[in-house]
Amino acid sequence: MPYAITRDNVRLYFEEAGHGSTIIFLHEFAADHTNWEPQMRYFSRGHRCIAYSARGYTPSDVPSSADVYTYKHFYTDALAVLDHLQIAKAHFVGLLMGSYSSLSMTLAAVGSGSSLENLDAFREQCRGNAEQYEAIGAAEVAKATREAPGRIPFLLKDPRGHADFYNALARHDARGSANTIRGFQGGRPSIYTLTDAIEKVPTPALIICGDEDDNCIEPSLFLKKHLPAAGLAFFPKSGHVLNLEEPALFNEMVERFIALAEAERWPARDPRSVATGHV
Repeated sequence: MPYAITRDNVRLYFEEAGHGSTIIFLHEFAADHTNWEPQMRYFSRGHRCIAYSARGYTPSDVPSSADVYTYKHFYTDALAVLDHLQIAKAHFVGLLMGSYSSLSMTLAAVGSGSSLENLDAFREQCRGNAEQYEAIGAAEVAKATREAPGRIPFLLKDPRGHADFYNALARHDARGSANTIRGFQGGRPSIYTLTDAIEKVPTPALIICGDEDDNCIEPSLFLKKHLPAAGLAFFPKSGHVLNLEEPALFNEMVERFIALAEAERWPARDPRSVATGHV
């Protein structure tokens, strides 16, 4: 099995397919590398595609300490995979947790838990969820997670796909999931505290949000406002698992974005298009 080794000696399992400019897919908390299969099959026709399981998600290693599951670890892990494969630049496509030196960035279902007024409550909930994983295991937690509000549109559109997704979630390593919630989800900074850094990012960015993914709507609008070269798309009647809920629409939009980015036709916003209050 192919593995990349991180700077702290964690093995990350990855799969790759295709040739051309590189796209690396970064999965969300409830997923792993397998959930990018519709995109791996589609984009590998014209690109070199890589999907990997983050630390804590088998067959990657599951470190025992929550201290090595910070958002900085998850970011540098992606770079470790690229370094292992001797890839200097890539298009990053991330869903939620994976949306954090790229040719372009696709940020889908991003920013949940960023509200400053509810941040303490969110972090307390993360600690409680981590304890739940340790107490009752991934299979029991998955039964509740699959009916979270942002997941319902997936259930309504595709009950079979929804069931497959949560059957896979039920098989996740409970310790890895608990540590990810504690160290990453419960420890990452709110995007609203990163305005100055975000405004300095010149990389072409596509933000995608489901219009029924309530926790991600305001953060997506915030990123559109502050990322200089960002475009924003809302998928109608869609929730959190965008690449599986609407795979054809997701693939089409990301493909168009990557083509424009590679042609240098996805620039920073022209100041003349910014409203000034005048008609």
